[in-house]
Amino acid sequence: MSETALEGLEPRALWARFGELARVPRPPQEEDEARAWALAWAGERRLAAETDAAGNVVVRVPATPGRERAPVVVLQAHLDMVCERDPDSPYDARAGRLRLVRDGDWLRADGTTLGADNGIGVAAALAAAEDPGLVHGPLELLLTVSEEQGLEGAKALDPALLRGRLLLNLDGSSDGALTVGCAGSAHTFLRLPLEPEDAPAGSAALEVVLSGALGGHSGGDIARGRLNAIKGLGRVLGEALRAVPYRLAGLEGGVSRNAIPREARARVVLVAAGEAAFRVAAGAAFAAVQARHAGVEQGLRLRLEPAVAVPAAREETTTRALDLLQSVPTGVLAVTPGVPEAVETSTSLTVARTQEGTLTLASMTRSASASALDEAVASLEALGRLARASVEVLRSYPPWEPAPDADLVVRARTVYERLFGEEPRLHVVHGGLECAVLGAKLPGAQLLALGPEIVGPHAPGERVSISSTARFYRFLGALLDELSS
Repeated sequence: MSETALEGLEPRALWARFGELARVPRPPQEEDEARAWALAWAGERRLAAETDAAGNVVVRVPATPGRERAPVVVLQAHLDMVCERDPDSPYDARAGRLRLVRDGDWLRADGTTLGADNGIGVAAALAAAEDPGLVHGPLELLLTVSEEQGLEGAKALDPALLRGRLLLNLDGSSDGALTVGCAGSAHTFLRLPLEPEDAPAGSAALEVVLSGALGGHSGGDIARGRLNAIKGLGRVLGEALRAVPYRLAGLEGGVSRNAIPREARARVVLVAAGEAAFRVAAGAAFAAVQARHAGVEQGLRLRLEPAVAVPAAREETTTRALDLLQSVPTGVLAVTPGVPEAVETSTSLTVARTQEGTLTLASMTRSASASALDEAVASLEALGRLARASVEVLRSYPPWEPAPDADLVVRARTVYERLFGEEPRLHVVHGGLECAVLGAKLPGAQLLALGPEIVGPHAPGERVSISSTARFYRFLGALLDELSS
């Protein structure tokens, strides 16, 4: 990590904690080192801390003298991060190897995700707890795990660990906005047996790789027109199949259930005489993909490389698999009525895997409307049945319904306007926030999400605004003062 990138940044304690956390490996479901780091921080300050069976951490922070009778406020953030990297990068977030780079007002990581989502929230919670200049009532720091894989830590949280019923989620990602609601989601898995057979004698094989897509958050970036690499490869394979028969041996793509896939690859087996026609058709289809996304995607690449012929699906099964792949929707399905720029419902084909002869296509569907979410999932189920694939649906979490007139929101708006001379926007995020789960876990709780400006989470190039982070921390401190007065 480049230590100089954080030199002189304010608030100093926040950036110091973020710098420490940037050296800790913390992919979803592998947060042991991050949890140990947080517990060590609490131990050094003689703060009581507990963990539950899921690995979530709660640290109890005494009130500032004179504010002991104030209601307990929960500061909540998640320890894990999406660990993406450019294929040729020497750095790897999964191993805790980040090189931080400062570009003017922005902080990013060289060739990898930064982990500002939600490392900034974790750092802010710890900094607030140890900042002698902040005035607050009793605090509970709730650091959850596996948020990036379906909010699993929050779902498994033992609510008995918490007394507070005012919860500030520090996973917001937009300066000037208070998040008061979020979309619910469901995961759909379509599994199609390929029933591979040995390749005929004399067969040729090709590895087909589409790479270089921007990727991004499957909710927050879904309306930006970015290419889904799995879908792009599906178009290439579909066009090639119309030109020359071949057999599909496998398809792989995507790394996370909530990230837009940046790369996908397939292996195909065909008669050697058909290889030239395959290459021509695949190249023409790829050119069409490039043209469609020319204003957004600049780095798309298609590679066709000789491979070893392996068992592959029959031609009829290959056709069925590619029909399913091309039919699965990806993108915005509906906008919020009356608010054309706000996405209401979307779906994203996020992961493709071939294991033990079965192709699995995993989609994440989001909606601020429970009814629309059901409708979109039903469509995916119908596609699976038509393709004779097995279907599994996992309901992840319900929508977090906005409550803009709640006392917590009203007081937060008042504090924001007093500090910055303008009213904050009220925002409903098209993505998952743990508030959707924690609100049900903590009866009577009031919830609000806030954070600095973070651009491009879940993909290399993720960056956070330094000045926005300072504003966010200033607002957090003023809000804690208000809530304890």
